[in-house]
Amino acid sequence: MGFSLGIVGLPNVGKSTLFNALSHAGAEVSNYPFCTKSKNIGIVPVPDERLSQVQAFMRSPKAIPTVIEFVDIAGLVKNAHSGEGLGNKFLSYVREVDAIAHVVRCFPDPNVVHVEGSVDPKRDIETINIELTLADLDTTEKRLSLLKSSVKSGNKETLKELLVVEKIKNHLGEGKPLRLMELSDEEKNETRELHLLTNKPLIYIANVDENQLLHPEDAMLQVVSKTAASEKAEAIAICAKLESDIGELPPEEANEYEKETGITELGLEKLITKGYKLLDLITFFTANEKEARAWTVKNGSTLFEAAGRVHTDMQKGFIAAEVIHYGDILKVKTHADAKEKGLLHLEGKDHKVLDGDLVYIRFNV
Repeated sequence: MGFSLGIVGLPNVGKSTLFNALSHAGAEVSNYPFCTKSKNIGIVPVPDERLSQVQAFMRSPKAIPTVIEFVDIAGLVKNAHSGEGLGNKFLSYVREVDAIAHVVRCFPDPNVVHVEGSVDPKRDIETINIELTLADLDTTEKRLSLLKSSVKSGNKETLKELLVVEKIKNHLGEGKPLRLMELSDEEKNETRELHLLTNKPLIYIANVDENQLLHPEDAMLQVVSKTAASEKAEAIAICAKLESDIGELPPEEANEYEKETGITELGLEKLITKGYKLLDLITFFTANEKEARAWTVKNGSTLFEAAGRVHTDMQKGFIAAEVIHYGDILKVKTHADAKEKGLLHLEGKDHKVLDGDLVYIRFNV
């Protein structure tokens, strides 16, 4: 798995349309609130032209890309944290994902109803953010209640966690998401198990019409972009309807349509680029006589950690790893050529993996 992205937003802002366009999973799409009654999941291959190059270099018969999991979550409304709409069940789905994609309606189509009766990105963003913050506040208050009972035993670790959780509660009480709060690494570890929603990396997706897509200076788009910048989040503009239409066309017609409409990058590519940047992820490759495969790990991961990503046995019995940097793969035609020219490096378990590295792990169990 590359990473998982939970698609959230108010009802009827185009989440399911976008989900279908991105994943081709066939989620139900209707012009009324709460048409998504449970989460929809789509597993999508991550396009990476480097994988084809690695496959050719190693003469592997097949290539297996890494993937991204999209989770389409039912529309959230005011007081969702206390059970309104479809309630806390769907907030729990948000806790399970690596990052949040918040779809914000910006397109002014009178034929598509809006739960608030008008299109207002600033108001809609605030509605969802308040619900996520209140849900986190509820989580911290419950944790505090338990800690206050336990701290009477005099346990220093419990007291340390209590102080951190109180600090977080006060921050959330001011209506601020946790990702804007400065915490030390130790404090972050103290609260990791709380799985707080406003601490998750966030991408705002401005759902626009075709005209807005070509005009980034659009007022509604600017609202979303400025909000993202103020919240340490990312923002992209996608026309979900257009992406859905393109997804139904044969490849050649789709390419032609993209040229006609002026699209230079599809929504999936935008989301993957932003997602990898937001989560600080990189891709490395493995390849042999059976397959070439892409894997996703955190930037800064060691070869030992990368081995565990491939298989637990490789990590347990790790001996060393042969590494070829992707740039060096482009300089030669075969693995034998790379070895002859000294481009193959034998590294230990603490060596950091670089984006695009081809790794062959030696292990014994």
